[in-house]
Amino acid sequence: MKKLCLILFLYTSIAAAQTDSAYTIPFASKGNTIELTVANTSKITTQAVNVSVSNAPSWVKFDSTKQTIKSLTASTEQTATFAFTIDKSAPVGKGQTLTFSITANGQTWTKNIAIKVAAPQTYTLFQNYPNPYNPSTVISYQLSAKSSVNLKIYDVIGREVANLVSEQQEPGYYQKAFNASRYASGMYIYRLVATDEQNKQHMFQEKMMLVK
Repeated sequence: MKKLCLILFLYTSIAAAQTDSAYTIPFASKGNTIELTVANTSKITTQAVNVSVSNAPSWVKFDSTKQTIKSLTASTEQTATFAFTIDKSAPVGKGQTLTFSITANGQTWTKNIAIKVAAPQTYTLFQNYPNPYNPSTVISYQLSAKSSVNLKIYDVIGREVANLVSEQQEPGYYQKAFNASRYASGMYIYRLVATDEQNKQHMFQEKMMLVK
């Protein structure tokens, strides 16, 4: 009877710290890799060893979710490398289990790998999209720490015309739609003020153009 002994390791090309049995992956990062090493401890060559990811969340984007080791000779090992990116929509600091299945000779083995996504390193307010717009646009921003957030729209002479966000938010990436159907064409300013738990303010503003 053929026997497979599985040896599995997790690597990321951008340093990933292991804490509480979970690997911390950088926020919105590219070029991460998980490497699975499969060892055949039998004395018989094993053909067509399939290695696949079975339950990745939508915010983990694998270049490929399945690889096949065509032939694994006796007393040797080979690796299957899975490259992936982390989308900005990933929840920060929340554990997620990735399950890998290894199938050969009608048998299946599984390996669970726990990961979580680190908070963004900086506070950032992004340019709205589309811009110019009519009548709706989306404003995006990211927070590197838990903060009290205010996101407001002003006209060119500084009058507040809309208050889009006024609440406490966890670190991560956010999007807010703005419908300007009630407003006149022209230049507007959107301003983000985020106050962290050390009472430090992080303020940003950008311009956007409404064209009707």
